[in-house]
Amino acid sequence: MFSMDPVTVLLFILFCLFLIKFLTISKDDLPKNFPPGPKPLPIIGNIHILNLKKPYKTFLELSKEYGPVFTVHIGSQKMVLLCGYETVKDALVNYAEEFSERPHIPIFEDITKGFGVIFSHGENWKVMRRFTLSTLRDLGMGRRTIENKINEECDFLVKKFHSYGGKPFENTMIMNAAVANIIVSILLGHRFDYDDPVFLRLLSLMNESIRLAGSPMLMLYNTFHSVIRWLPGGHNKVKANAAETQKFIRENFTKRKEQLDVNDQRTLIDAFFVKQQEEKSEFASYFHDQNLTIVISNLFAAGMETTSTTLRWGLLLMMKYPEIQKNIQNEIEKVIGSSEPQSEHRKKMPYTDAVIHEVQRFSNIIPTNLPHATAQDVTFRGYFIPKGTYVVPLLTSVLRDEAHFEKPNEFYPQHFLDSEGNFVKKEAFLPFSAGKRSCAGENLAKMELFLFFTGLLQKFTFQPVSELDLTPAMGFTTPPMPHLIRAIPRV
Repeated sequence: MFSMDPVTVLLFILFCLFLIKFLTISKDDLPKNFPPGPKPLPIIGNIHILNLKKPYKTFLELSKEYGPVFTVHIGSQKMVLLCGYETVKDALVNYAEEFSERPHIPIFEDITKGFGVIFSHGENWKVMRRFTLSTLRDLGMGRRTIENKINEECDFLVKKFHSYGGKPFENTMIMNAAVANIIVSILLGHRFDYDDPVFLRLLSLMNESIRLAGSPMLMLYNTFHSVIRWLPGGHNKVKANAAETQKFIRENFTKRKEQLDVNDQRTLIDAFFVKQQEEKSEFASYFHDQNLTIVISNLFAAGMETTSTTLRWGLLLMMKYPEIQKNIQNEIEKVIGSSEPQSEHRKKMPYTDAVIHEVQRFSNIIPTNLPHATAQDVTFRGYFIPKGTYVVPLLTSVLRDEAHFEKPNEFYPQHFLDSEGNFVKKEAFLPFSAGKRSCAGENLAKMELFLFFTGLLQKFTFQPVSELDLTPAMGFTTPPMPHLIRAIPRV
């Protein structure tokens, strides 16, 4: 037994508890008219039927049997799954307020203490999200100010790719650093060098935590928190990484308070400190240093991970489908030439736009979506869902909805093109989710994806080093499997 991995040991312990426990979960434990689902076992619920590394695959299969709204028990936790575009949009848009909360997830409560934006609750979330959105807009998100920063960063990225001289290299940390520098410039007003050891350490901490957050051990920790918190495992590493990251933020980012000029607010941190000094505001109590630390950590992680992972998928897919890469380069030559890419070029480049959309759809970066919870009792699609219920609007079921995408499991840019080659919007394209908890940085991410992607394909042709695997890796997000690339300069 002692040679087993921690997950196996834990499952063995739970099995032993199951054998000695006679109390079963009955229908009487569920609210009247609660969504149906597979029958749970004592203690473990439905964990025994889940693909623990990629639970979204099990959820998709269960939706075929139980319909678009059903229940899965993870331990004693009742989790309502919402599947398919119509169901997810109905919940997040038409019942936006009812589905606007976040569940209390042990690992994230341990890390954030309920502060910040992503996993915060109630009024704290509303105040921090409103502040973040308004400040990002004030600092130029979606406008030329940020566009120039992205293009400047793309120049650094191009130089880095050139430095390999066409030889194979792994691009994870480089892409992370380039994208992270955009949010860093908004937070701090400057960028880090790609070889800065402190910056690389920060990126590696976040990478490791995001990978571990989607592991079976973390699912079990969140399910059996009171037992597992005393055991060794990935949950301790995630908490240690978060503590180190937050310490770095407190010691470096928040130093700006000493140089604050209320009449010259250049960064999000400046704006936060100004809010902190507005004692008359009814929301002043929310602008404390702990909230700032978690907000910065949230923005840093969210601003780096999903966009850089999408770009890595984009380059991988261009190597897999060189004819698509060539078509994009032809469109770049026709519309942009050797000039610097600008956001305004996008509307003149329907093929490139379609490919970027399809990269986002196919890569399926956050397949389970970030979890929601009901903020109040709600009757939805004929089912009663009480306040505080854990809800998963399954994003993979939207992005791969057979009713909206002809070839949902294939990379097929024609999903976003009509017969004449014009770009076509798809209502089921929701990579940033929807409703009150949708991605706050959506406009920034869209600009980054277009400018980085076209900037790199303008300068390089990407070639594989070995056979390419399009199977996603495990994690809270779904990055590509580790691989090497060649960036061949275009003459």
